[in-house]
Amino acid sequence: MTNRSWWDHPLAQLVLVRFREFVREPEALFWVFVFPVLLAAGLGLAFRNKPADVIAVSVTTPQLMAALKAETQLSVEQVSEKAAAEQLRTGKVALAVEPDPAHAGAVVYRYDETNPEGRTARMLADAAIQRANGRVDVTPVSDQRVREVGSRYIDFLIPGLLGMNVMGSAIWGMGFAIVDARRKNLMKRLIATPMPRAYYLLSFLLSRLCLLVVEVAFVLGFGILVFGVPVRGRLVDLAIVCVLASLSFSALGLLIASRAKTIEAASGLMNVTMMPMWIVSGVFFSSERFPAILQPVIRALPLTAAIDALRINMLRGGGLGAVSSEVAVLACWMVVCFGVALKMFRWR
Repeated sequence: MTNRSWWDHPLAQLVLVRFREFVREPEALFWVFVFPVLLAAGLGLAFRNKPADVIAVSVTTPQLMAALKAETQLSVEQVSEKAAAEQLRTGKVALAVEPDPAHAGAVVYRYDETNPEGRTARMLADAAIQRANGRVDVTPVSDQRVREVGSRYIDFLIPGLLGMNVMGSAIWGMGFAIVDARRKNLMKRLIATPMPRAYYLLSFLLSRLCLLVVEVAFVLGFGILVFGVPVRGRLVDLAIVCVLASLSFSALGLLIASRAKTIEAASGLMNVTMMPMWIVSGVFFSSERFPAILQPVIRALPLTAAIDALRINMLRGGGLGAVSSEVAVLACWMVVCFGVALKMFRWR
């Protein structure tokens, strides 16, 4: 009797099958590795830190021109009243400044109050004109501009993309493969063999955890190397959060695929499940923007918990104690979804 190596074990071969299925799908490789990097690069460049915008302003007299030239955040041009009105109407300037014909020495500001640039330009222009006419600030002030790594949009974005990527690859990877195997009657043939049924489902989890290492390292490494995104917490805590999040989303994917018989049905269920979380869980902007009445529901979502835990670890340096509530949410989703999915799971 010859001794079999661990490589010949049925579970090892099933895990190897999962890897081969993944590598042979160019679409899967693109969405897991290329898409999040392209998204991070595009949004990181679009919302990069840059000098304050200079706002275009029109004036109609040399006196106003001289007064506003002292304000470096305004780009001032002297034109006629008719040209100033035209530039304001067409959006070429955010503010038009001209003397008030009804009151000597008075100034009229023309701008759209719904335009943030117009309101800012009005405030800056008025302060410059008042100083030029002798106003003295009672309290001396000074500006101290601070640009900290960790406060940029890209620092906020990378944990969100990482959580979104972990969710997508876990749910799609688990759900599609299972439904496709059920549709092709592959599961029916597998359970006819001496292979324990648990090995089949366990192979998905083991392959997900192995791919998770590459997936997280790829996205996180890109953020660190290209944009200098900080990781202030312990890597072991970050790894624990990522593993727990992947298991929770895998459990959710298993639940979605437990009864679905067609790719179309599985795709619809997965999109309905993930789309709301993409919107409300704080991937691209803070979930705090939604009304307070929705916050308990949003906080209970697994993607919200995963992203919040990643941001606390990476940006604030918080350990597992600081993310205990987020870990509890992920653990609940994992246990409940796995339990329900195993009871509902259909092999044929």
